[in-house]
Amino acid sequence: MIAAANAGYRAIAPDYRGYGLSDPPPEPEKTEFVDFVHDMVAILDALDIPKVFLVGKDFGSPVAYLVALMYPKKVSGVATLGVPFMPPRPPTYHKGLPEGFYISRWKEPGRAEADFARFDAKTVVRNIYILFSKSETPIAGENMEVMDMVEPSTPLPPWFTDEDMEIYGSLYEKSGFQTALQVPYRSMHGQIDIPDPKVKVPAMLIMGEDDYVLKFPGMEDYIRSGEVKTYVPNLETIYVPEGTHFVQEQFPDQVNQLLLTFLGSHS
Repeated sequence: MIAAANAGYRAIAPDYRGYGLSDPPPEPEKTEFVDFVHDMVAILDALDIPKVFLVGKDFGSPVAYLVALMYPKKVSGVATLGVPFMPPRPPTYHKGLPEGFYISRWKEPGRAEADFARFDAKTVVRNIYILFSKSETPIAGENMEVMDMVEPSTPLPPWFTDEDMEIYGSLYEKSGFQTALQVPYRSMHGQIDIPDPKVKVPAMLIMGEDDYVLKFPGMEDYIRSGEVKTYVPNLETIYVPEGTHFVQEQFPDQVNQLLLTFLGSHS
C-alpha cells in the first residue's frame, strides 16, 4: 500500500467480513464468495470510486475476478498472487488428493474448529505460515490433524517476524476463524451462474516457483499451457524464483515493482 501510494495511487485494503477488524456477517455459516464481491462494490460506491485495479492474494483472486466478471465497468485490471483465475464452478483438483488434504479437512464443519481450538490464535497463524510456505501441498496423515503437521520447535520462515505473527494472531483473536473457514473452504463448491466467464480487462498473475499451489493436480499445466488464457485472454504470468505462496511477504520489493509496472502499463 505504501509503494502504491508513493507512486501516486490511492490504495485501499478492506478486511473481508468476519476477518481482522471487520464485523462478522449476520449468518457466517451462510456467507459465500459473492457476498464479498458485493461488499467490495459497496465500498467503491460508498467512496465514490468509479473504477479500480483489483489486487487479490490467494482467495482474493476469485473475489477480484468475480468483481471483474459481474461488474466489468468498475474494473480497469486484475492482478492476483498465488492463485490463477478459476472458472466459477465447483473445483475438481481435490479429487486427485488424499483425504488429509487441508482443504478437504477444513471444509468439513467442526473439524478445523476442534483442531484449532487446541491452540491460541497466534499459534494457529504461526503453524499456517510454516506449513504454507513450503513447496509441498499440506496433507495430514490419516490419524493426524493439520495443526499436528508442525513441530513446536519449527522456526518461522526468515521473512516472517515474531512481530508479524503477533499482529496477525491478535486480529484472529478478535475475528476468530469461523468466517475464514466458511469462505473460502466451505463455500467454494457453490455454483455461480455466469454464462460466459471471460475476463476481458488486463490481468497479471504472480506465482512463486516454489508455491505449493502449483502441486495441485493439473494446476501447473493449467497455467503454463495457457489454458487459463481461455478465460483471461489478456493475462501476463510472472514466476518468481524461490517464491513461495507468500511471495509478497518474502520478496516485497520485487512484487511491489511488478504491481507498479502493471498499473503503469494499463492506467
